[in-house]
Amino acid sequence: MSDPGNEFDEEPVVFEEADELDARERKAMADIDAGRFVTHEAVRRWLLSLSTDNPLPRPKCGE
Repeated sequence: MSDPGNEFDEEPVVFEEADELDARERKAMADIDAGRFVTHEAVRRWLLSLSTDNPLPRPKCGE
């Protein structure tokens, strides 16, 4: 018997349409090429600073 509150009753979507994935990859690469990204290290520095007396401002694109 199926439980309406059980989130595992339906098959999860694992694979996306290839066209949709390709379009998102092209957009992501265009963002990177244009400098619209924040590095892991910049985010890490910012997050670690939040628990200090002098938190850093949020990182900006290209950092």
